This record gives sequence, structure tokens and C-alpha cells, in this order.
Amino acid sequence: MMNWKNKILVVCFLFAVQAGFSQGRGITWTPDGTAFIRSKDGGLVRVDPKTDAETVLVKKEQLTPAGATAALRLQSFDYSADKNKMLLFTNTAKVWRYNTRGDYWVLNLAGNQLTQLGKGLPAQSLMFAKFSPDSRYVAYVSGHNIYVEDVNGGQIRKLTNDGTRKLINGTFDWVYEEEFGCRDGFRWSPDGKQIAFWQVDATKIRDYFMLNTTDSNYSQVIPVEYPKVGEAPSPVRIGVVTVNNGLIKWMKIDGDPQQHYIPRMEWSGPNELVIQQLDRKQQESKLIYCKASDGSSTTFWAENDEAWVDLNTENPAGWNWVNKGQDFLWVTEKDGWRHIYKISRDGKTATLLTKGNYDIGKINAVDEANNYIYFTASPYNATQLYLYRVRINPTGKDEAEIVSAATLKGTHNYMISPNGKIARHSFSNHNTPPVTEWVTLPDNRPMNAAKSIASTIKTDANINVEYLQLTTEDNVVLDAWITKPKNFDPNKKYPIVFTVYGEPAATTTADEYGNHNSFLYDGDMAADGYIQAAIDNRGTPALKGAAWRKAIYRKIGTINIRDMAMGAKKILEKSYVDKDRVAVWGWSGGGSSTLNLLFTYPDMFKTGIAIAAVGNQLFYDNIYQERYMGLPQENREDFIKGSPINNVQGLKGNLLYIHGTGDDNVHYSNAEVLLNALIKYNKQFQFMAYPNRTHNISEGEGTWKHLSTLYTNYLRKNCPPGAK
Repeated sequence: MMNWKNKILVVCFLFAVQAGFSQGRGITWTPDGTAFIRSKDGGLVRVDPKTDAETVLVKKEQLTPAGATAALRLQSFDYSADKNKMLLFTNTAKVWRYNTRGDYWVLNLAGNQLTQLGKGLPAQSLMFAKFSPDSRYVAYVSGHNIYVEDVNGGQIRKLTNDGTRKLINGTFDWVYEEEFGCRDGFRWSPDGKQIAFWQVDATKIRDYFMLNTTDSNYSQVIPVEYPKVGEAPSPVRIGVVTVNNGLIKWMKIDGDPQQHYIPRMEWSGPNELVIQQLDRKQQESKLIYCKASDGSSTTFWAENDEAWVDLNTENPAGWNWVNKGQDFLWVTEKDGWRHIYKISRDGKTATLLTKGNYDIGKINAVDEANNYIYFTASPYNATQLYLYRVRINPTGKDEAEIVSAATLKGTHNYMISPNGKIARHSFSNHNTPPVTEWVTLPDNRPMNAAKSIASTIKTDANINVEYLQLTTEDNVVLDAWITKPKNFDPNKKYPIVFTVYGEPAATTTADEYGNHNSFLYDGDMAADGYIQAAIDNRGTPALKGAAWRKAIYRKIGTINIRDMAMGAKKILEKSYVDKDRVAVWGWSGGGSSTLNLLFTYPDMFKTGIAIAAVGNQLFYDNIYQERYMGLPQENREDFIKGSPINNVQGLKGNLLYIHGTGDDNVHYSNAEVLLNALIKYNKQFQFMAYPNRTHNISEGEGTWKHLSTLYTNYLRKNCPPGAK
């Protein structure tokens, strides 16, 4: 489920390639990992991170197709294994969330030849193209089928022939993409002779029909294969196709495909795959080896959880093999904390590497040459984040070592080069705007002292944020922050606006810059006289242990709402908070939380602005909702109890509800059933539907300004700013 922070990612993506970043990979490193590449003046330059010196790698003229007057505008680019060719992605189009469909070109650096791939296929239809290990071929998906093309001769072969909108080869359906992060659905074998791929059979999944009512005189139906909670998953299988003859061998994996998921798959050898299989409830995770030659499979690792088992990594591409493939790294919560284990190839030996009662955030890099794993963690403050390292092969009582400067309290992020020797380090906290530097590793020393964080860091004197911990009457300790207005007078009373999310996809209390002011407000909330606050409830992905995160199991809409309300109750005890001017707002899961807070605690929350909320949990997708709530066939009452449509009777205050009619994520039907419930009980409210806008509500001229104005005017009218 998308959270409100994803709005920022839309803006960040706009400068990705120009700044040297490519989607899903962060920095575009040079093949040797000592520098990075970015677009400039229509070409590509190599940038030395220490000196900022630029070396032209590809000129604008080299990126200009024959007969064209303009160079290709690149979204991303990649080198072939022999470093003699570059794969260029351009003319892209969005598929649900990201621009993953477009045109691909190959630039032969030696012969200075620019060749478009997929000639004869529809324009802007190629997806996930990548070179074969021997650099001779490029494979890609078009029209739900997999193709391979000889980059020298231009011959194109279609490796699958049965692809349709609902029988999907080499990529995924809506729900796999949204909830498992799966997009690129095929992998070259190490020897380049075979391609392993996912095939998703969504033929039995019912379509949700969206309506485009503005682009023509007659409405257009837009079908989306969307498995609602309670519906069986799309069967998924793994095939291995031989490139030279197109023969496909299907892997024989135990278990009913309609009751299991396969979210991860990679090659583990020339003739062997490793996959992760989850049962439908996502309470059992198995790791399975499959022989590509005959499809036979063997389970070698399994873990279970009474709530759910998290995926090993947010990145669905890649498997962290170490020690020449004899071991791999695996992230698991099996001991109650999110830890890194080193597991032997046969699954018989598991070595805990990150010892202690703390969670890791994610693995940032693996530096085998120096025997280090770099990962994020924050053992002492869950609102912050730091870089740590631990040895791959422990030499004794090895403990994790902090790499970030511990004196810089806040959020540290690192983009580490493939060789593990340098990194782009960024830092911010609640009153420190983002600063960046290039550092060497493992010593974390700035490569350029004049441009180091120590030399450029500044504090924003206009930010007045207090971080605090609240112990509720339920004896639950919650992280929170509160901002006070400018020219604050403790003897006066001010309105307060709570920003909420509340579900397992995000927190709202991260100690990072820009996290403490509503991005929708058209103006300066502090200058206008608003207090702002956020509270992190149980069930959010804070680094506080599995028990914290999984307390929400089967309790979305209840336990998270209770925690936020009890935390707010503590804040409202402060003498300078005006209890008659209390507002709450949120987007997506935060919109759902806003509704339930208004409906369940109406004497506390007087005004609410909810955007793109799940009004009925039975309307959301199966992977997300069943993971956190179970199966409605077994505990339907939990879904009903936590859904806003069943709690509307409690509304007393002011409600503004907003939804895009073209939302493929949280469907517009959520809005209409909510409106019906409010109408039934004569609950007065304000409603705004944005025609054909998606979950982001970002499409269309003037949309963002209109949304911001609507939000701001409603808040000012119903929760007036300023001291009293």
C-alpha cells in the first residue's frame, strides 16, 4: 500500500538520470566502481567524486539517431559485461507506479554505432532489457512475451508465444508489483544459454473496472486484474527457456499454485535456481533449489511466523551469495529481531551475524574483499538511522561497528559503490537540511574536506521540533514529535494538526528534515500559528523488534487507532494545546487512520482530511490485506471492525474526503461506499473527486495547486490558525 511519503519520490525521480541516478539502482557507477556517470549536455560524463572532474564518455552526437536532430533523452543506461556496449532506455511510459516501458537502444562504443532494439514491435513497448553475460544478446519483454535479440546481427527471436494481458511472461500483474516490488520478471543464466522467468496466470482474477469519463464523448472502461482480499492468488510458475531453441522447462514446485506466492527467484548456478515461496497467509517461507534441466526441486530452508514472514529484501533482483557461493546472506526475524544470518548453501548451518537485541534496516552493500557487510540500524533510537558493518566471516566475538559519525544524530543514508570502497553519504535531521559528501570506506572519511558534511552542515533556526516518548494509559511507549508555532507563547492556546499513517508500510516519526510540515499546506503552518505532531503506533515498520511490528496482526483499524488516540491524548494534556481545535489528516493508509480516528474518538479529533483511504478493508488487494489481517473466510469480523465504513456513526466533527476516480490502488469504490454509509446516518461532510487521477492525485494541469488550496482552505476554516 502506498504511503504519503511516496509523493516526494515523484519529484525526486524527475532529476534522477541528470544527477547520475537511475531508477531502482541509485547511483549509476562506472564499471570499476570508482566514479559515477551522469547526463550532461545531451551526452554522458564520468564524474570523479573527489574532485568533481568530468570526463566525456559519450558525446551528444553519439546519442543522436541517424536522421534525428535531437539526442535520446535517457532514463537509465547500463554497460555490457565486456564494457564495449551500452544499453540505453528512453521514451519511457508509466506502468502503474514507474516508467518501466519504453524504447531501448544499443550504443556500440567501439564502432560508435547506435541501434534501436525491437524493430517491428510496437513503439514504447519494451521492458527490462538486459545484456546476456557474454554481451552478444539483449533480452526484453514486449506484449507480455520474452524476446531475445542478437545485438550484432539484429535477429529477433520470440521465446514465449502465449502472453496476453492476463497470462504474463517475464513481468508481473498489478498486485505482485505493488506488494512484492516485483517488476523485472526474467533472469539470464550465468552462462547466457538460458533465461529463467516468471509466468503469472491472472486469467481467473476478476477485473476491477475503472472508468475514464473525460477523454472522449463516451466513457472508456479500463480493466485492471486485481485480486481482492479473500480471493485466491494468481497461479505463478517458473520456466526456464533455452535461448537457441526456445524449449521451455517448467519447474516442479510443491504446493497449490493458487495458495502460494513466489516473490523471489535467482540463478544459484549454471543449471540451478533458488526461489522463495510463501504460503497464501505469508506465514511460512521456504527456500527451494530447482534444477533447470529437469525441473526437480528441493526445499532446503524454511521459517514460520504466527503473524507473517517478511521478505528477505526490498530489492527483488539479486541474491547475496558469499564465500564463492558456499553461503548466502539472509535477513529474518525468526528470533524476534530483524537480523542478518549467514546460511550455508545446503541450509544446514545458520550463523547469526548481527548479534543483539536490535533490528537492522537493510543491507546496503557486501564487500567480500574486506570481509564486511554494510547495513543500516539504530539500536538506541528508532526514529534515527546509521550505517553499521559486521564481518561476513566472524573472527571471534565480532560485534557490529558503527560507521556513521555517532555525533551526527539523525538519519544517515549511504549509496555504496560495487567495490565497497566509496559511498555517497547523506545526512539530515529534524532541523538540519540534507547535506551530502563522498566518503571512502571502511574509514568513512570525506574524499573532499571542503565539501564534507562537517564543512557544509547548517541548522535551520526556523525549525522548532521536539522529539518525545509518550507512555499511554495502556503502558505502551510511543515515539512522537511536536512542533511549536513561531513566536510561541506558552500562556496561549494553539490549534494542533496531527499527521498520521498508522499501517505497516511507513512511519511518520523519522528524524529527518522535511518530515515535520504538511507538504499539502499552502503556506507556513508554523508562521500561521499551528502546532503539528505525529505519533508512531504499534504495527509500523519502526526498528523496535518484531513484536512491535506484528502487534497489528488482525488489528488494522483498531490497535493502531487506539495507540494514536492515546498518544494524542497525552499531547492534548499540554496547557498550550487548544482542545477545541484538533485536526488530523492522512493519505492512503493514513486516510483510513484519519477516518477511524474521527469516527472512533470524535470528542478528541474535531476536523479530519482523508485522502485516498481504504474505506472497506474487504475492497483492498489480497497480498497486503491477508498478510496483515489473515483470511476473511476465517476472521471476517476483524476486517469489519477495522473498516471506516462500519464506524461512521461516531462522526461529530468536520470531514473532508478526497479521492481520485482513476485510482488503481485504492479503488474509487472505497469512496462511494464510504459516502453511502455517511449518507445513511445523515453525517454531513465535504467531498472532492478528482477525475481520472490515480492514487497520487498528481495528473492533470493545475491538480496539485487545486489539491493544496482545497486542503489549506478547509483546514483554516474548520481548524482556524493562531493563538488564543
